[in-house]
Amino acid sequence: MSEKKSRMTLKEAFDATRRGYSILWKTMPEFFPASLAKNALTALSPYVPLYFTARLVNTVAGGGGGGEAWPLLAALLLSTALMGAARAAASCRANVIEEARSIPVRLRLLMEKLLDMDFQDVDDSKTKDLLNQIMENEQWASWGLVKLQYRFNELAEAVLRILGALALSVSLFTLPVPQGSPLAALNSPWCLPAMLALMGAAVVLSALCYSRAQAFWSAMDGSFFNRAFEALNCHAHFNRSASADIRVYAQDRFLFQKADDPALDGFGPNSAIGRASRGPRGLLMAASVGITRAYSGAVYLFAGLKALGGAFGVGSIAQYVGALAGLSNGAADLLSVLADLRENAPYLLPLFQLLDMPNRMYQGSLTTEKRSDRNYEIEFRDVGFRYPNTDAWALRHVSMKFKVGGRLAVVGENGSGKTTFIKLLCRLYDPTEGVILLNGIDIRKYRYDDYLALFSVVFQDFKLLSQPLGKNVAASEDYDRARAEDCLRRAGFGERLDQLPQGLDTWLYRDFDEGGVEVSGGEAQKIALARVLYQDAPFIVLDEPTAALDPEAEAEIYTKFNDIVGDKTAIYISHRLSSCRFCGEIAVFDGGRVVQQGAHAGLVEAPGKYRSLWEAQARYYERRRQAMEADME
Repeated sequence: MSEKKSRMTLKEAFDATRRGYSILWKTMPEFFPASLAKNALTALSPYVPLYFTARLVNTVAGGGGGGEAWPLLAALLLSTALMGAARAAASCRANVIEEARSIPVRLRLLMEKLLDMDFQDVDDSKTKDLLNQIMENEQWASWGLVKLQYRFNELAEAVLRILGALALSVSLFTLPVPQGSPLAALNSPWCLPAMLALMGAAVVLSALCYSRAQAFWSAMDGSFFNRAFEALNCHAHFNRSASADIRVYAQDRFLFQKADDPALDGFGPNSAIGRASRGPRGLLMAASVGITRAYSGAVYLFAGLKALGGAFGVGSIAQYVGALAGLSNGAADLLSVLADLRENAPYLLPLFQLLDMPNRMYQGSLTTEKRSDRNYEIEFRDVGFRYPNTDAWALRHVSMKFKVGGRLAVVGENGSGKTTFIKLLCRLYDPTEGVILLNGIDIRKYRYDDYLALFSVVFQDFKLLSQPLGKNVAASEDYDRARAEDCLRRAGFGERLDQLPQGLDTWLYRDFDEGGVEVSGGEAQKIALARVLYQDAPFIVLDEPTAALDPEAEAEIYTKFNDIVGDKTAIYISHRLSSCRFCGEIAVFDGGRVVQQGAHAGLVEAPGKYRSLWEAQARYYERRRQAMEADME
C-alpha cells in the first residue's frame, strides 16, 4: 500500500475520492442530507449562544436595564434549547442511518457484485485476495468507503464552522478604535492580513504536524496483526466447529500464549506505533495542539486590546475569540480531513478493481422453452478446459451425450476432472476449447438464467441456511408448503419432520432462533435432496454430497433418490464405485479425460481404469471388514 501511495498523484487521489463518494451516493443517498443536517447544527450551535451572550454582556456592562437585558436572556435560553433539541434529533436520525445501514449497504455492494460476476472470476484466487484486502483495510483503520463516510461528517462540519466563524468575526476588523486612543494603530488595514497570515501559518503548521503524526499510523500495515488477533482470539474461541478440539487438546493455553506473544502485538506500548507515540509521533501531536493554542492566545490579545481601546464592548471579546478560534479549528480540521482523504485514496483501489471486473461470458438471448416432455439433450463435443492462470488442462477432449431420462455416473480418483465437468455442464465456466450443445445449439446462445434453471445440483460442499426448514427447501421466502412437505417426505425426511415442534417453520440451527434445531449430516443431505426435488428441474446432479458417509449409507441414499427422480436426467458423481452400480451408464475420468464409458457389468470385466479402481476399493473394504471382525473377537 505504501508503494501505491507514493505513486498516486493529487489528481489521482481526488478522482478516487470523488468516485468513492459517488458510490456512497448511489448506495446510501439518505446518508448525505441527514449528515449535513446533523453537522450544520453541530457546527453552528456554539455560535448562536455566543452571539446572544456577547450582546447580553455588552448590555449589562453598558448599564442597560432589565428591559433591554431580559429579551436577550430569553433569546439566549430559547435559541440554546431549540438548537440543542434540533441537534439531538438530527444526530439521532443520522446515527441510525450511519450505524444501522452503513455495514449492510457496503456488504450488499460486494455481494451484488459477486453475484453478478462470472463465476470463474468469483472462483479465482485473485478475487478472493481483493476481497480479503478490502476487508482487512476496513478492519485495520476503517480505510476505504468507511473512511469516506466518517470524514464526510468532519468535512461538512469544518466547512460550516468556517462559514459561521466568518459571519461572527467580520465586525472585529470593521469596528474601529476611536481616534485619539493610544490603541488607534489597531485600525490599520494591515491588521486583517496579518491576522489571516498568522491564522494561515498556524493552520498549515498544525495540520502538517498532525498529518505527519498520522503518517506513522497509516504507514503501518496492520492487516497481519488483525489476522493474528482474529485467528487467535475471535475465530478459534468463538468458532463452534473448533471448540471441541480446543477443549479436548487444551489448545486454549497454546492460543493464549500465542495471543500474548510480543511479536503479534501491533498496538501495545512496545509495538512500533507505541514507540512512535512516545517519541516523534507524540511530539508532533503535541506541536499540533501547541500551535493552535498559541494562535488562540494571539486572537485573545488582539480582541482584548481593541475592546480596551473602545472599539466594542467587553462582551464581544468572547464572541470574536470564539469565532476566530472556530475559524482556525475549522480550517485546521478541513486540512486534516483533506490530508486524511488523500491517505485513504489508495485504499479505495482494491474496491474499484473488484467493481470494474468485466463479465466476459457471452450472454445469449434464446430461451430454453421449458418442455413438458423434458426432451432435452446435452452433448459435450471435444470439450477441453484450463483454469485461469494455469497451463494445465483440467479436462481434455471430452465428448459424450446425455440420454433423456437416463442415469449417468461419473467416477474417478480425486483430481480426475469430475467436478470441473459439472461446472462446465452447469455453465459456471465456459470451455476453453470445444463446445457444449443443448438440443443441438451452443449453450452460450441461451439466456444464462434460463439455462441454469434446467439444473438442480447438490454440490459436495452444499450449504443450508440458518432459516426455517421450509424456506431452505424452497430457497425462497414465499413457497408452496404442501409441495415442500411432499419433497421432504420423498427425500426420506418425513419421520424427522413429524418430530419437529413447528414443522416447516422450525428454524435450522440456533444462530437466529433459540428454538432452532441442529440437524445431522445425513439429515442435512436429505434436506438438500428435497431442495432438488422442489426445484423440479429436468437435470439433477449429485456432486459427491455424501462423501462423508460410509459406502452402505451412500449407496442407500443414491438408490432411494434414483427411485424418486422419475423421468428426469440424473448425473451422479462419486469416487466410490459401488454407490453408482444402478446407473445405466458410467463415465470413468482419469487425468481430465474420459478413459472408459459403459455399464458397470461390462466395465468391471474389461481391463482398464474402472476395473483397477473397483478391485482396489474392494480390497480396502475387505481389509476393513476383516479388521472389524478381529476387533470383535
